[in-house]
Amino acid sequence: MPSSLRERAIGCRDAAAVVAGLDTAAKRRLLHRMADALAADAALVIAANRRDMDAAVANATSGAMLDRLRLDEGRVDAIVGAIREVATLPDPVGVITRRETRPNGIVVERERIPLGVIAMIYEARPNVTADAAALCLMAGNAVILRGGSDAMHSNVAIATALCRALREEGVPESALTLLDDPRRETMVELLQLTDIVDLAIPRGGEGLIRFVAEHARVPVIKHYKGVCHLYVDVDADQDLALRLLMDGKTTRPGVCNALETMLVHRDVAASFLPRAIARLRERGVEVRGDDGVRAVVADVATASEDDYAAEFLDLIIAVRVVDDVEQAIAHIRRYGSDHTEVIATRDEATAERFVHSLRSAVVMVNASSRFSDGGELGLGTEIGISTTRLHAYGPMGAESLTVERFVVRGEGQVRHPA
Repeated sequence: MPSSLRERAIGCRDAAAVVAGLDTAAKRRLLHRMADALAADAALVIAANRRDMDAAVANATSGAMLDRLRLDEGRVDAIVGAIREVATLPDPVGVITRRETRPNGIVVERERIPLGVIAMIYEARPNVTADAAALCLMAGNAVILRGGSDAMHSNVAIATALCRALREEGVPESALTLLDDPRRETMVELLQLTDIVDLAIPRGGEGLIRFVAEHARVPVIKHYKGVCHLYVDVDADQDLALRLLMDGKTTRPGVCNALETMLVHRDVAASFLPRAIARLRERGVEVRGDDGVRAVVADVATASEDDYAAEFLDLIIAVRVVDDVEQAIAHIRRYGSDHTEVIATRDEATAERFVHSLRSAVVMVNASSRFSDGGELGLGTEIGISTTRLHAYGPMGAESLTVERFVVRGEGQVRHPA
């Protein structure tokens, strides 16, 4: 068995050629077998996760990280379901996205092909092991998985089930290569393999993603943090805005599409803020506000400049009163992270102004920030979220793991006739 990282990566690259040659039916069959294998091993996966959870609790891991790490029967079922959903998605490989005939008669096509070898680097998210494997394989790629030490037992249990399915379908197990060495030196070595790894996708905290970006020689999809905003406009339906606030902030505060800042139009602050803050406090949310907020609800803690740029990943929210949509847009441009922004308004012109003035990867009109997720947006699941404007922007599904190439068809045309 290959021992060095480079040897294992070469094995993954060789397997990528096999996966790229699978037709759609074979990939769908493989993914369903992977889902079956994971469902069969659910008890083993949960037991392995319990070991990771016990260690995390002993290490005083934060509540947000514990939530990301935890697996139970329902979450394993959801992972199995996500694999099956990916199996039903349109196959992006081989799709002709454009075709035109040039004046000289050559036919120019743009065709989607797999990227090759994807390196996934992630922290306490054991579901990524399965999500990344499913999406990479559906897009004709192989994947190298480097999870964090905090989820190692969970990741190994999940990968063991998935690799059994690969073996049963006659696909090289190295198409899913899980690295069980959590040292950062190993990560750096992986990120230097420019002749093998085609793309690195880090998922985790800002520190991890910056480390990957600073040490990589391979292309990197970056998403540093999710500072997501809700702007409550003067023309908002306040009951609707309150639903968006509570869903976006309190349902799962430790995820990147949770709300971190709320901006409220000055003319509705007096009517909306007391209700909103009371509801937030009922759910244990700490509210930090500016002078405009404190003029309405006096016992709110004072927000600092750092609070408006913070990804709390916790039951904390920063609130500011703004004069109009233009001031809301200016605030988001200054403090935002290009992740997800939400406006609550009944005025279509204001909504369009908000949408087209911001360059964030996802912009919501009267819908919760929690829909900024590959599964909710029809991608089956997601391998990550890109807030860098490369070949993919926003939640990334199987299609984002392919690239377009040119295929030219002719009948003997030459550029320089003899």
